[in-house]
Amino acid sequence: MTSQEFKDILYNGVWKQNTGLVQLLGMCPILAVSSSVVNGVSLGLATAMVMALSGAAIAPIRDFVPNEARIPVFILIIAVLVTVVQFSMNAWMYDLYVVLGIFIPLIVTNCIVLARIEAFASKNPPLQSALDGFAMGLGLTAVLAVLGGIREIFGHGTLLSGIDLVFGEAAKTMVITVIPNYHGFLLAILPPGAFIALGLLIAGKNWLNLRAEQKIRTEAAPVAATQAA
Repeated sequence: MTSQEFKDILYNGVWKQNTGLVQLLGMCPILAVSSSVVNGVSLGLATAMVMALSGAAIAPIRDFVPNEARIPVFILIIAVLVTVVQFSMNAWMYDLYVVLGIFIPLIVTNCIVLARIEAFASKNPPLQSALDGFAMGLGLTAVLAVLGGIREIFGHGTLLSGIDLVFGEAAKTMVITVIPNYHGFLLAILPPGAFIALGLLIAGKNWLNLRAEQKIRTEAAPVAATQAA
């Protein structure tokens, strides 16, 4: 894998084909779990791990799986990997596991995972497939982190609330109080707040893309005029 191919896969996963802002896949966990940074990042990293491992596992066997059994085999592999992640969190991060609840096993049915395996891992080598899965998961994690941060600040006036669920009681000192004596804004932590915040993020990304395209056109115009002359 060349360095350019490496950069292209990362760029596509994190920005160009971002699952949350461009493909709009996996809306259920994005909207439900993004009430805080810790919850969002935790589920995002779990999904990224499953996507990377499933891509690496499915790419080598894609030529040996009959077309008729392709989807059941892919789902079975994903289910095994999700079970490993679920049991690991249950063993070492039980409090966080309880908070995330049903959304950890639901990674099996998350359309982000299966869609990317079908679109990329089933057609590319293992290393590229693993990197693609991780990049897509990293893009999802970034969306969950930003969305969770926005909702947590407006909803509770804090950042990193619940970090102790990951690192223990001592980590409570890492919680940042952004707005002291804040009484909260209920809409931000309810589903409508998630829809509004996600819509603003999508609009922001589209604006940045349009601005970048306009800049490229502006820089290319003098060159085209010189060549025409």
